[in-house]
Amino acid sequence: MQVLTFDLVGKMAHFRKYYANNTAMSFSVPPRTTLMGVLAAILGFPRDSYYEALASEHLRLGVGLCTPIKKSFHRLNFLKVESSRDLDGSKGHIQLPFEVISGYDLARDTVRYRVYVTPTATGEVVFGQLVERVLGGSGPHFALSLGTANFTASLLDGQLHEQARTGSSDEVQDFHSTVPTERVVTLPVTREDGGSLSLEEELLPADFVGDGQRELRAMNRVLFSTDGQPLRARLRGEYVEIGDGNETQRLLFLE
Repeated sequence: MQVLTFDLVGKMAHFRKYYANNTAMSFSVPPRTTLMGVLAAILGFPRDSYYEALASEHLRLGVGLCTPIKKSFHRLNFLKVESSRDLDGSKGHIQLPFEVISGYDLARDTVRYRVYVTPTATGEVVFGQLVERVLGGSGPHFALSLGTANFTASLLDGQLHEQARTGSSDEVQDFHSTVPTERVVTLPVTREDGGSLSLEEELLPADFVGDGQRELRAMNRVLFSTDGQPLRARLRGEYVEIGDGNETQRLLFLE
């Protein structure tokens, strides 16, 4: 199994929770639909044209949080829109809370997500194009961001793991990606160093109905650590391992 990994790094992030219509709240990690947009920007796909080509039937995607994060609310001016005629700003503005993800120290810290990609039997062509873009030197076709366009992101540390393998265990282990909640059997009460756990569970949008249609057809309920450390858990079923004995990463793809 081949697994492509790369990091998305930026100062701030915002992945809007689509069901909050009067407060711009943010998911802590990019949903699969956002990752599809990132891949589409790397490949140069036009807007709303990639929902079928990058669907979970063709590419399996995973994501991990590599740095500690915090969330803070800021009040921003938005256009007050009550009808299509108000998009010119004639109704004035309204202030709404806007949730921003950042590191603990904004001057020094960054937000870093690791993306994992592997193809199914029908996704080999797109996967090959993605590998060429990430590793071939040409870089992304369009600029990348962590959610909104003004939160720009860099693509770093791209690697192709040719010998990814599956495994399973009844032991508590470290997992470097989000994990589906239904796969979790046991969570330790504290970390190995005695510190408390910093965990979140979120329901993330996964796939759209089809190209040009932003209606959801699947969701992912996942659990993950927000302190930049791997999630320690005992899981049921198989997982994927990449790397060697010096630095092994265990991950699960968004299902």
